[in-house]
Amino acid sequence: MSFSDPIADMLTRIRNVAINNGTMVSMPSSKIKVEIAQILLEEGFIEGFQVVEGNKPHQKVLRIQLKYIDERRNRRPLISGLERVSRPGRRVYTRSTDIPWVLSGIGIAILSTPKGVMTDRRARKMGVGGEVLCKVW
Repeated sequence: MSFSDPIADMLTRIRNVAINNGTMVSMPSSKIKVEIAQILLEEGFIEGFQVVEGNKPHQKVLRIQLKYIDERRNRRPLISGLERVSRPGRRVYTRSTDIPWVLSGIGIAILSTPKGVMTDRRARKMGVGGEVLCKVW
């Protein structure tokens, strides 16, 4: 199965599992997805992730464990919103001085820069711009 936008597929899978109060989401793995998952882990949006072998040979699966607030009936996901910014049909690039703020700094924007995939705060600190992949809050 081929996807025209694997990052949007990743975000949609996470959003769907969060809405249904699931704990684990699985998807085909890629380097960019693992880097995005690493950023979500460092920023505290997810509990953890792992890359495991899939059913088919040479196919890796990325499993992400979501993080929740409260217990039982009051339980709600820590990720309240995911938005894909740059798409295959409309790429969105930004300079280091024009990197967007997400909910006045509460959320994060994930950028693909010449120095690697990083958060908006780190890109501002390093003084690099790039493609705005998504926003998470």
